[in-house]
Amino acid sequence: MSGLVSLVGAGPGDPELLTLKALRRLREADLVLYDALVAPQVVALAPQARRFCVGKRGFRPSVSQHTINRLLVRAAQRGQRVVRLKGGDPFVFGRGGEEALALVAAGQPFEVVPGVSSALAAPALAGVPVTHRGLSSGVLVVSGHAEAAWWPALSALEPQSVTVVILMGLATRDAVATALLERGWPRDTPAAVLWSASTPEAASWRGTLAGLGAAEVPSGSDDAPATVVVGRVVALAARLGGAVEDGTGKLSAGFVGA
Repeated sequence: MSGLVSLVGAGPGDPELLTLKALRRLREADLVLYDALVAPQVVALAPQARRFCVGKRGFRPSVSQHTINRLLVRAAQRGQRVVRLKGGDPFVFGRGGEEALALVAAGQPFEVVPGVSSALAAPALAGVPVTHRGLSSGVLVVSGHAEAAWWPALSALEPQSVTVVILMGLATRDAVATALLERGWPRDTPAAVLWSASTPEAASWRGTLAGLGAAEVPSGSDDAPATVVVGRVVALAARLGGAVEDGTGKLSAGFVGA
């Protein structure tokens, strides 16, 4: 009997931000293959399952995508209930599409359980609405891991036309800021870097686009997931209750809500 593969979004970190369906799938699972950035508290919600980390971190040894695909297919063909647990949403820079295609090719039933992406959750929890009437009518989410990933989209933007959210972009923040400035974005455009959104370790830097490249990484956050946000909406955090500074770019505690 063929099992079922569930491509499940674990959200930004806080277990309370899981969907009810994600929680149910974890509790029912026989096998959980989880990414490196999934919070241990979320993985622990599958107490009866065998659990293996197959996550990828930059420039470190990791399980190949081909091997992950094979593990998913093989376990499901043995009748197991498999959860492929991904940070954020499976289809937002999570290689969920590649795994779904591999499952289709193998004739294996699967489902997608969407999750809360840090592209939206991190700004929201820091008091930054990514869209706001009169300030931004759209949001562009790009991967910042390489120039080939973000340059085509950013180079086509009119200055301040949308809010820009960059995932996996901490290392390239200076290059991204330079590219936007060269496109005519004002130097004083508000910008933020948000680390470990929704967790007790949350922290933030807020300043301007001109200072983004020199944004200081808070102690203990060198390896933490970071979300970069650029746009006029970032200035709203000061009015919406976030623990923010006055625009000088100092570090502050992250606003994680009630």
